[in-house]
Amino acid sequence: MALEIRDGRIYAICADHACRPGSGEAVVDGGGALCLPGLINSHNHSPLMIVRGMVEDLGFAPAYTPGVPQGHWLSEEETLALARLGVMEMLCAGATTIVDYYRMPEALARAAEEFGLRAMVGGRVMDADTAALAKGHFVQDPALGDATLGAAMDLIEQWEGKANGRITTILAPHAPDTCSRALLTEFADIAAKTGKQVHTHLAQSRMEVAQVIAREGMTPTQLLQDVGLLNSDLVAAHCIFLDEADIARLGAARAVVAHAPIGNASFGAAAPILALRDAGAQITLCTDTKSADMFEAMRMAIASARWRADMEFVLDATEVFSWATTAPARALKGHDATGTLEKGAPADLLLLDPKAANLRPVIGGFGIVAHSGSAANVTDVMVGGDWLVRDRLPVKADAAEVIASAQSVSERLWARAGA
Repeated sequence: MALEIRDGRIYAICADHACRPGSGEAVVDGGGALCLPGLINSHNHSPLMIVRGMVEDLGFAPAYTPGVPQGHWLSEEETLALARLGVMEMLCAGATTIVDYYRMPEALARAAEEFGLRAMVGGRVMDADTAALAKGHFVQDPALGDATLGAAMDLIEQWEGKANGRITTILAPHAPDTCSRALLTEFADIAAKTGKQVHTHLAQSRMEVAQVIAREGMTPTQLLQDVGLLNSDLVAAHCIFLDEADIARLGAARAVVAHAPIGNASFGAAAPILALRDAGAQITLCTDTKSADMFEAMRMAIASARWRADMEFVLDATEVFSWATTAPARALKGHDATGTLEKGAPADLLLLDPKAANLRPVIGGFGIVAHSGSAANVTDVMVGGDWLVRDRLPVKADAAEVIASAQSVSERLWARAGA
């Protein structure tokens, strides 16, 4: 098959050699490559690439783990250096649309703008003291809440719709345990006024659940419902430690679950993702910065679901592929992606190495991609008709410089952490 692309969109889908290029139009021979719609990675914090390969043996999340570099240590330029590495990796792994939020969010937006992909960016907001949090203590810091909320709102004002609409913005309170009731209520008001989606972490640890129950007398999911955040515009990452009533609440609200099976599995957990799906929640897939490999995430999603179902074949390649493409395209607001290769869709696509032994033989395309594919197979990536990755290298940046810069920042900050 062949795709004809004009003005950044798929103009026609033709049998081989049936598309007739006009004068001056380029023809790209895929050489038998598998062509996929661009992947949509629905929950990430790109600067946290700094803890990869280290935090997995220490704790479930950097913000709660002593002995690792903390976000409040980072300068704007250090955040940018790390975000560039994270965004570059996601793009080169086949993600054409990402959700990315952290402290100093303008650095994340600058990185996304540089590399050319679609990005929904937000500022991480919390009013729990970050230094105390890493030691396991919850201490409210209203000044931190004001500062991080201010940066998040500044981002919306300055970056919404930038880069020809490729960059949009989100609201991103960190989690129910690190945000006070007052702060979460403020987010509900802002969301109602702006129509923006709220991206957060939910039930990602037993500690979170215990802290919120002790503080509020209710579960984290109940708290979000109580303040007015539990609805179809809530994007909740992880959703692991939920009771049946909370699963029912999320499903009834049609909330969006950003499923992070790699990160969950790294500390021995698996979300009740099929129960959430069956209850009515909208399921999307993400890598949550533990890696950028959405192919690995597909496999881990299948494996963890079957493990929870006691080895029954309850999830297949076709459905989990949709969690990385069409499902997030429908569930997430503020982007132009469709997760499809249909006529009229934006030309967001990737090519997989036609010479890769792990991708042959091809009998069922969904199966070979989800069960055997790898980010290392991605050779070329296009967004809106523009090639952003060619022959495994980004077009708009020097990969070697990006890597060297992030390595230098990481070595300095890990030395500060005592490593």
